[in-house]
Amino acid sequence: MSAFEEHKEELEHYEQMFGRERGRLAVSLDRLTNALVLVGQHGVYCTSQRNPTVPAMDVRIIANELTSAKELVQSVMEELRRTKDDAQT
Repeated sequence: MSAFEEHKEELEHYEQMFGRERGRLAVSLDRLTNALVLVGQHGVYCTSQRNPTVPAMDVRIIANELTSAKELVQSVMEELRRTKDDAQT
């Protein structure tokens, strides 16, 4: 099942609120946030052998990559909002 089918209702809701592009980015942010939560939960059980108080290296790398992707998506959403606001003034 594609992301468009799986998240159809959420996409429709956010696209109506923010427009097509920003709505899809909003749903993408939600998916990234959910993935970060899951990785965080996994990190509790999958700890580093050297330091059991921190997640394993691969879990930390995945969390960092997801965080970076989320930051990039957020920056695009902000830029789109600024562009829209500038066009209206």
